[in-house]
Amino acid sequence: MEGHVVITGATGLIGFELAHQLIAEGEKVVVFSRSPKSASSKLPGAAAYAGWDFKSTDGEWCQYISGAKVVVHLAGKPLLGGRWTEEHKVESYNSRVEGTQNLVKAIQAAEKKPEVFISASAIGYYGAFENCDDTAELDESAAAGDDFLAKICIDWEKAAGEVPESVRLVLLRTGIVLSTKGGMLQQMLLPFNLFLGGPVGSGNQCISWIHIDDEVAVIRRAVEDSSYKGPINLVGPQPVSMKMLAEDLGAVLGRPSLVSVPKFALQVLMGEGAEYASKGQKVVPAFLKEQGYRFAHPSLREALADLVEHNR
Repeated sequence: MEGHVVITGATGLIGFELAHQLIAEGEKVVVFSRSPKSASSKLPGAAAYAGWDFKSTDGEWCQYISGAKVVVHLAGKPLLGGRWTEEHKVESYNSRVEGTQNLVKAIQAAEKKPEVFISASAIGYYGAFENCDDTAELDESAAAGDDFLAKICIDWEKAAGEVPESVRLVLLRTGIVLSTKGGMLQQMLLPFNLFLGGPVGSGNQCISWIHIDDEVAVIRRAVEDSSYKGPINLVGPQPVSMKMLAEDLGAVLGRPSLVSVPKFALQVLMGEGAEYASKGQKVVPAFLKEQGYRFAHPSLREALADLVEHNR
C-alpha cells in the first residue's frame, strides 16, 4: 500500500473527525489503535486497522509507515480525565513522549519514508497562567514554560524533531478544542442544562479555544501545503477569559452563568491537576494569520451556537 494516511488517536475527538472526513472522501486511511476491532466499529471504511501500543517498536503497524503520504500522530492519554496521581502523570508523559519516539524510529527505518509527519503538541508548551488580563499574548516564538505540562510538550516536540530531515515536520500546538462530543465544552453542558453552570476556578484564566471544524481544517491543510512546517498554534484569533466563555455558553443555551466551580472542589476531584484546570494561556495563531488562513468560526459565541445547534 502506498499514498495512504496513517492516523494514531483516530478514535479520539480530533482524530475521529479527521479520519471520518478522509474516509468519506475516499482516502486510504490506516488507523493505528490499541483495539483495532473497536476502531473498525467506530470508524468503518478505513483501508486497514493496525494494533498499536506506544511502547512497541516492532509491531504489525510498522509495515504501514513505509509508503505513507503522511503520518498524523494524535494519540496520548487524556491529561485532565481524572485525578492526578503520580501514576497518571507518568502514563500521560510516556504515552506522548515514548509513543512519539517509537513512531519516529519506525519512520527512520522505513524504506520509503512518509512525506509529512504531523505530531500533536499543545499550548501547554508555554506554561500556565492565572490572570488573563495580566498575561501577554503568546505566539509561536514565545519561550517555553517550566511546569509539568510544559515539560511534556517540550519533550514531546523534541521526540518528534528526531524525524529525518527529508520528512516535513508539523507540530500542532493545540488549544481548547470546542465540541459537544468531548473535551471541556461537553463537560460544561450538563451543569448548564441543569441551571448550575458557571466558570471553572476564578474565571480570570485565559481560554485559547478553537472550533473542531477549524482544528481539522488546519490539519488537513498541513497535509497538503508544504509551507506548513514547524510549530503551529491551533487556536482561534480571540482568546477569552473563562468567565466570558461561561457567559457566552449560558447565552447560547438560555441558561444563567452563576454557579462557579471553586478551585478547592477541583482539588478534591483532580488533585494536582486542579492547578492546570484553573489556569490557562493567552495564545494567538500568528502562523495561521501569516498564511492567510480564514477561520470558519472566529467568534466564540457563534462557534458555541453552531456546535450546540448541530450537536457537533
